[in-house]
Amino acid sequence: MPRVKRGKTHVAKRKRLFQKTKGYRWGRKNTIRLAKTAINKAGVHAYTGRKKKKRVNRALWQIQINAGSRQHDLSYSKFIHLLKKNKIELDRKVLAELAGKQPAVFAKIISEVKK
Repeated sequence: MPRVKRGKTHVAKRKRLFQKTKGYRWGRKNTIRLAKTAINKAGVHAYTGRKKKKRVNRALWQIQINAGSRQHDLSYSKFIHLLKKNKIELDRKVLAELAGKQPAVFAKIISEVKK
């Protein structure tokens, strides 16, 4: 049986690996063993980062809504409760945007909720 050297395969595999680690520091960008572990860890951190981003944004929206509702003598929890009670279905992202950039519209929502 003839010998198979796999030179092209090895080079292509290494090239793909090093393209992913481009910009990394020290040996992690050009050493196969270190590059593999760096890519695995980067993938894990990217996954958790995507989840964490959602948490951070929701907390930020809650803070913005609370600040807007407190200007009209209403706490965040009472405001959200009254929204649900009156069946006004606006999500926190939209409410935070309104509270920050369009306070007149936000004030109308609060007056509608207080009725």
